[in-house]
Amino acid sequence: MRVLFAAAELFPFAKTGGLADIAHALPKALSKSLEVTVAMPLYRFIDQERFGIEPTGRSVAFEMGGAPVRVALFRCIYEGVEHLFFYEERLCDVDAPYGPPYEANDIRFAVFCHALVALGRNERFDLIHLNDWHTALAAPLMKDRGLPSRVVYTIHNLAYQGIFPKSSLERTGLAAYHFAPEDMEFYGQVNWMKGGIAHADAVTTVSPSYAVEIQTTAFGCGLEGFIRKHAGKLKGILNGIDTDFYHPETDAALAAHYSPDRLEGKSLCKKAFLNEIDMKKYEDPLFIFIGRFVEQKGLDLLVEAVEAIARRPMTLAILGEGEERWHTALGEAAESAENIHLRFGYDENLSHRMYAAADFLLMPSRFEPCGLNQMIAMRYGTLPVVHRVGGLRDTVHESGREWVCGMGYVFDDATPDALVDAIDRALALYDRPASMDKMKRFDMRCDFSIERCAKAYEALYRGLVRR
Repeated sequence: MRVLFAAAELFPFAKTGGLADIAHALPKALSKSLEVTVAMPLYRFIDQERFGIEPTGRSVAFEMGGAPVRVALFRCIYEGVEHLFFYEERLCDVDAPYGPPYEANDIRFAVFCHALVALGRNERFDLIHLNDWHTALAAPLMKDRGLPSRVVYTIHNLAYQGIFPKSSLERTGLAAYHFAPEDMEFYGQVNWMKGGIAHADAVTTVSPSYAVEIQTTAFGCGLEGFIRKHAGKLKGILNGIDTDFYHPETDAALAAHYSPDRLEGKSLCKKAFLNEIDMKKYEDPLFIFIGRFVEQKGLDLLVEAVEAIARRPMTLAILGEGEERWHTALGEAAESAENIHLRFGYDENLSHRMYAAADFLLMPSRFEPCGLNQMIAMRYGTLPVVHRVGGLRDTVHESGREWVCGMGYVFDDATPDALVDAIDRALALYDRPASMDKMKRFDMRCDFSIERCAKAYEALYRGLVRR
């Protein structure tokens, strides 16, 4: 079976969030049993020399908005998987995957979607897997062009739907009949995600709980009724992590290596990191937060809990970037509390050091389609403290009579008090080192691998193609 897997970002070439990690790990796992080609834009900031990305001498051509467009194809083999890169100036001439500029994102990603369809016409793929709104337009375009390939469309985050003015329909080369309530019309605008849902053969989300949640008013972002209409082709498949990449026994970023049977190296990692950030209270538990500074991630809960955190015998290290208001609020929090360290930006190696060093991970997300941080943390023996929502509900469980993978601390109400109460329960465990080590070892042995996820997708693919 031949599969084309398309995404707007993909680690290590371009990354803003978890989509890039999955777009890297899932095709790699699928390629063990399927012929997989990954497609993404060749943004100008990608280091072509470093990754051996070379022109193929081929291109795809199409018409969009009444004008001819030609997109050049580049290629490399990375970790055994063929990667195709699409270059066209409007699509790729940016310093970050989604801009700025932002106002032309419909044109930019329409170029990508048309190019995907043109490639599908030139080369036969049994199935095309589209991810998030940036690639969603390819689904209705494929139906319009009569491509026989099956289409899987994955919703990684329903909050970002690709909504544009009605005028966008014509300039992106989409037929006028798509502007209908049962198709892409959305309160007088064009909604790309609706197009992906409507025209895909199967729709997936990144966790079973999120597949249920997005059919409700609380989490449906205005699409809950439309999603319920298409619920017959909706399936929640839990994401996974690349356990070769996130591996405390071999990770080159760490000060020391360790395993479930030999945890001593984790203590060395903690001491090394605390020295690195000049916060040397080695005896206190280390909590970390790694993520985008957006409301989704529960930044308001974290900021409102700062005073309580400052009074507790703990260290909190925060790494991330995002909206300016949260930069400011977290900056003020770090200045006012001696036990809070803040690092703006994102550094992959630093994040690995933090996972290895920490005792606990905070994820107070208001909603979380899946989340990979909690899986990575448990892989490194760091216990998650999470809001019971979405994929966090599926992957983190508080101690009961029986343990199930993985164990941590969970709060139900999205309030600062509930977050602080969960932190206090974690602190109580920290005072019982033998119990804490037992839980760490248990989580480290849990299977959150991408291979489990890939098996579910392969079964879905094969069922669609047979049908």
